[in-house]
Amino acid sequence: MRFIFALFIAVPVLEMWVLIQVGQQIGALWTIALVLSTAFIGINLLRHQGLATLTSANWRIQAGQLPAQEILEGIMLAVGGALLLTPGFITDTFGFLLLLPFSRRLFAARLMGRFKAFTTANVAGGGFGPKGFGARFNTDESIIDGEVETPQDTVQRDKIN
Repeated sequence: MRFIFALFIAVPVLEMWVLIQVGQQIGALWTIALVLSTAFIGINLLRHQGLATLTSANWRIQAGQLPAQEILEGIMLAVGGALLLTPGFITDTFGFLLLLPFSRRLFAARLMGRFKAFTTANVAGGGFGPKGFGARFNTDESIIDGEVETPQDTVQRDKIN
């Protein structure tokens, strides 16, 4: 929590310092034009990459797969777009990194790897599962979960209805 608080203090201060330095070198109007142009380019890139990610997610869903990578990339696109709309060059740099496909996929793959390691460690240690805390996931794929109805159960159910 302290890290996030420090980040909310440090980033705007650094952004102002960088904007002042750039403004002294190229002028205030050119600095403003540069900030506005990065926002404009970023919004167009966000729209294009968002549609590509949505299309990829639809393909995965139609194939019967969970689009986890695409969901994470969609979140990263939203964060990247928000960073590009924030005036400044530091946030623009991070925003563009989240919008460019190769760097976004690299970040997403690392986050997915960390999430898998986290969930594997928690599940193996009796962490959380589908039936609450302390439940473990079944990793044996040869076991099929289901319910069995005997003819006697069917007769009793029909009598009730």
